[in-house]
Amino acid sequence: MHSAPQLPLRCWAEIDLAALERNLKLIRASLPPHIKYVAVVKADAYGHGLHQTVARLMHAGADLFAVANVTEAAAIRELGPGWPVLVLSPLLPEEDKYLVDYDLTATVSTPDEVDRFDSIGRAADHVVAVHLKIDTGMGRLGVWHEQAGQLYEHIRKARHVRLDGAFTHFSSADEDPAFTDEQRRRFLAALRRCPGLELGRLLIHADNSAGLETSHGEQPFNAVRVGLLQFGILPHPHSMLARVHTEPVFSFRTRVGLVKRLPAGTDISYGRTHTLNRDSIVAVLCAGYGDGIARACSNRAHVLIRGRRCPVLGRVTMDQTIVDATDVPGVQCGDEAVLVGRQGGAEISIAEFSTWSDSIPWETLCSVTKRVPRIYKTSLGL
Repeated sequence: MHSAPQLPLRCWAEIDLAALERNLKLIRASLPPHIKYVAVVKADAYGHGLHQTVARLMHAGADLFAVANVTEAAAIRELGPGWPVLVLSPLLPEEDKYLVDYDLTATVSTPDEVDRFDSIGRAADHVVAVHLKIDTGMGRLGVWHEQAGQLYEHIRKARHVRLDGAFTHFSSADEDPAFTDEQRRRFLAALRRCPGLELGRLLIHADNSAGLETSHGEQPFNAVRVGLLQFGILPHPHSMLARVHTEPVFSFRTRVGLVKRLPAGTDISYGRTHTLNRDSIVAVLCAGYGDGIARACSNRAHVLIRGRRCPVLGRVTMDQTIVDATDVPGVQCGDEAVLVGRQGGAEISIAEFSTWSDSIPWETLCSVTKRVPRIYKTSLGL
């Protein structure tokens, strides 16, 4: 039986795990020593690859991991015990038993969830760890902040449920500092409504990459959730960690599949959506919206070829994208084209690419499809 050939790459994402480790260490060095590092790795580690990313973050010194669901949590457990794993989203009732099977920490927002977790803990003679989610204005998960005391008392009465933390989620950390401050005040007031709460034993967290403020200020905050920032993407330029110069971990690349000359006045692409205003050299790229280049990039985005910006011409199609390579000396079939990342002295950031896509970096990362191989750079120089 012959092994499958190693086929050439037509479109790929490069993930620099060494940069990821450096980023974690830079972020940790900027925080007070008592702050725990909660690595948020949901959605396949924001499209970077869960197993590879988590393994490197474990090596780099992350304290615990946060994921969206039990499937992601189970994948982390395959890498070994020793790190707490917090499930941020609500569980379906048939998923409850996996809290015991994989020793996971659940998020609780309602008395019903507490009762369910207490029941599965009692059946397995196991204590289920939970974090109390407090809704301070997001309107999604969590008990409303004015009723937090009642849910806290319900948790205390459940013999097979252990409260390990409490947290909230800021709805506008990158847009509305005044409301974010109000959410902090609501959260702290809600904690004060929980008599006997052992703050020194619990993880208390409110901030993520877009709003790292409370970690440097008032107690009882002792943990911070870090998502995009560890991947070298600053969600909000006014964050306290804006001065931490993290490196991009992700780049998105394809290749030129065809080069051809077309005369001025030619209408090209589906719908004849671009008219050439000069005699042109066009390059057809081996990637389209089936790989993660949004159709919104049509006639808007640029790519880098040989270190020069080349505008997208016409509509992005499923498997190919046309760009103007007239000003690229010597462009030829097989050349690398950078969609996100650096080439020579030029760079296209994920923020810029996301703007062309009418999107945000979170969505852009998650939109790079499964047919795009992830290539991992594991150490310096590789």
